[in-house]
Amino acid sequence: MQFYIYQGSNGDKSWPASVDKAAIQERVCTIAQKSAAFHRTLREDVCFFVSSVSEVEIVGGVICAEQIPLQKRLDVYLNAVGLLILNGKPEEVTFRTLLDLLRGAERRDYIRDYHEILEHFDLDDLRRYPDCIECSESLIEERRPEFIYAAAENHFLNEMLRPELERIYAGKPITRHVGHPVHYLLQTDDDDSRKYGYRLLLAALYDRGRLQNRRYNYVDLRPGNELSATFYDCLYRSIFGGAVVVRFRPNSEAESDYANPDRAMIEFLCKAAEKYRHQVLTIFCLPLECKKTKELFYDNLCGVSLVELKEEQISGERASSYLKTLARHSTLRTDKKLFADLEQEQDYRVSELHARFERWHDEKLKTVTFPQYKKIQTVKKEVAKAEPKGSAYDELREMIGLAEAKKTIRRAIDFHKAQKLFAEQGMQTGRPSMHMVFTGNPGTAKTTVARLFARIMKENGLLSRGQIIEVGRSDLVGKFVGWTAPTIQKKFRQAQGGVLFIDEAYSLVDDRDGSYGDEAINTIVQEMENHRDDVVVIFAGYPDKMEGFLNKNPGLRSRIAFHVKFEDYNADELSQIAELFAKQQSLRLTAEAESKLHALFEAARKEKDFGNGRYVRNVLEQARMAQASRLLAGDVDHIEKDTLATICAEDVTTPPVLKQQRPQIGFC
Repeated sequence: MQFYIYQGSNGDKSWPASVDKAAIQERVCTIAQKSAAFHRTLREDVCFFVSSVSEVEIVGGVICAEQIPLQKRLDVYLNAVGLLILNGKPEEVTFRTLLDLLRGAERRDYIRDYHEILEHFDLDDLRRYPDCIECSESLIEERRPEFIYAAAENHFLNEMLRPELERIYAGKPITRHVGHPVHYLLQTDDDDSRKYGYRLLLAALYDRGRLQNRRYNYVDLRPGNELSATFYDCLYRSIFGGAVVVRFRPNSEAESDYANPDRAMIEFLCKAAEKYRHQVLTIFCLPLECKKTKELFYDNLCGVSLVELKEEQISGERASSYLKTLARHSTLRTDKKLFADLEQEQDYRVSELHARFERWHDEKLKTVTFPQYKKIQTVKKEVAKAEPKGSAYDELREMIGLAEAKKTIRRAIDFHKAQKLFAEQGMQTGRPSMHMVFTGNPGTAKTTVARLFARIMKENGLLSRGQIIEVGRSDLVGKFVGWTAPTIQKKFRQAQGGVLFIDEAYSLVDDRDGSYGDEAINTIVQEMENHRDDVVVIFAGYPDKMEGFLNKNPGLRSRIAFHVKFEDYNADELSQIAELFAKQQSLRLTAEAESKLHALFEAARKEKDFGNGRYVRNVLEQARMAQASRLLAGDVDHIEKDTLATICAEDVTTPPVLKQQRPQIGFC
């Protein structure tokens, strides 16, 4: 669907003067009547309207739901309503501009009710859309291939975009839209790379005729987004022939094991994207470290073919060249400090180079350009003394139980802040080691807390990137001799500026000495020392097995600063977790159900291999299935919404794995 504005000089010399209100109103009434009569004869799904006419200018708009020879049809319309426009041709506009034109037309009586026009084109639900912060609209810039390729090179997007640009420009331009063979998944942590990436893609697709119009919407998927499935469906229908750019903006790069508040909004949008995949192009923009959310998108886009475009990494001369380019744009001359510690063999993300440049830029301004501010301190000292901030720390505090884990995490943050503060005062400090061991039984939230810890460190400025790389034995131990050490070194490079989380770390311990597992542990110990500044390693596992792991290498235990014990939840805490899970799923537990759950949890805690939080989730899932069977056995036609959201005591049953076994007969 396309929206246009047409405006130009009024060629009718007989148009009444602005002071002649009665004559103007008579002409307006005539135009409105002729316009209505004209539309009754139209065969195409299109609407022409006049928004304002003066002695000097004519302004109007067009809504097209299908491809038509626009200029020719517009000339016919203007002739039918008795208007002559000079030096004007239709130009594509956004929905916001169209809405302003329609409101002006209604206000001046050229149309009776603009809502009727919007309803005809299924656009009425979008009336609140121009003021919606989660959804905005823009127009594709018309660019030639030479500009697009040069821009990709200048913004270091060549490796990411060039293969797809080559595919777009292969063959002849499209003259008739037949659908989209692929859509796109663009992953980057750099705002500029994301922005230029999707803009250049859209410009190339429009240049080759793969997009019918220049309009595209960009939708920000963020926690708290309240846009409905109906709205997304309407949005996609309104932009047929155009594109939607989805910018996923989580609170952090880390993702929770528990109910994902983003799931519903992702499902709503993906349903519309898949339904209208041939009419509307979609570009999904995700952060780099967003594995589970990426899987969620894929789960909901089964019928869509995606081309993955990932932020490239720059090393050597290209990294130096990029820093020089940033400096040139800032008009500051480069110096050795900008390139200090820039390793030629190290791969850098564009976002990392941006951060490096910004630090250098701030220092350069204070010490060279404005030396009078050289002694002014940064706000880091105040930040260091402040309470931990960010949504991740709030999430940790709100989690059920975990008293020792919360206390240790706070100590770790304070310790790291203190080191930063001492260093700023010129005091000599040892390079702080932040490596940790998490020990606890299954379901005690070790992985969740590790992910939150990475976000907390990022949000408080203690880690540069705050991503978490999760690995197990299969990710670290090579299949052949000589593979293990390089594999582990690569994982540490990926975790630079963040957390390397090694789950079930004791699985690295083999029965015999000199095995691949020993090589892995020895390499990890070495890399922990090499990266103690920029990587936090967290080992996790069951308490009884982790002790053997820590004793395997003499240097391992000494390099771990914090040992965090995750206690089993008691029955009261498990009941609180059940209430939280139920709330996240919009369910309500009756008092009887809560009482039965508490008793069930009290008994389950005594079982071997009790699953803690996982067991709670399993019980609730069983309860939901039992509730479904109970409701379907009753009067389905008269089930109320409150009944659907209520879990009763009879729905709560013991999962099969924890039912008492029959006593065996005979000797055991």
